[in-house]
Amino acid sequence: MTSKKVLVVDDESSIREMLRLALEISDFECLEARDIHEAYRVITDDIPDIVLLDWMLPGGSGIELLRRLKKEEATQSLPVIMLTAKTHEDNVIQGLEVGADDYMTKPFAPKELIARMKALLRRTSSDQAGSALKVGDLVLETDSRRVLLEGKPLEMGPTEFKLLHFFMAHPERAYSRTQLLDRVWGANVYVEERTVDVHIRRLRKALQAGNAVYADLIQTVRGTGYRFSPRDLSVS
Repeated sequence: MTSKKVLVVDDESSIREMLRLALEISDFECLEARDIHEAYRVITDDIPDIVLLDWMLPGGSGIELLRRLKKEEATQSLPVIMLTAKTHEDNVIQGLEVGADDYMTKPFAPKELIARMKALLRRTSSDQAGSALKVGDLVLETDSRRVLLEGKPLEMGPTEFKLLHFFMAHPERAYSRTQLLDRVWGANVYVEERTVDVHIRRLRKALQAGNAVYADLIQTVRGTGYRFSPRDLSVS
């Protein structure tokens, strides 16, 4: 089996070295970059399977690189975990809203980071049973990992794809944030509940871009969490 390639973007050589050793022990191939410009060159030459991206970098922040990656078709689905010393809730939410799939605050345990990486890679690369799920003109193709609305492809990240797949496969039932974390992110992944809200907003925004009616399929259930319901809408 080919090793997964991980790009570590951090200006501190000691952190890159620590991560490189931990990743290689876990059978990952490690690429390194010291700033966002070098990182973009590496990604352009050889797109990795996942990026570990520091927030504070010389010559431009990790958020700037993340925005660029999410704007370009070739890299918009590239999984990214932010590594940051910023612990304020607003900073965390900003990173997730820009497009990060997960985040870890420094200092962190390499074993936990690698566990999160493996869980994220399972979500983005695992083959799922069935070829497609359909609600009205919304079609989710599991084999090609595409979402079409009225025949046009929608842009969404790997976590939003996984979340939509779960919702479409389990309509009309309300799930708490904890249940969604367990079912979509995985029971062994330590992610805060507010992460669910961020990805729900991103999923709604992606659906809104295709047809506003479909954004309303994802309903907020007060005191519980969320439900995917086409019952009261003009789709079936």
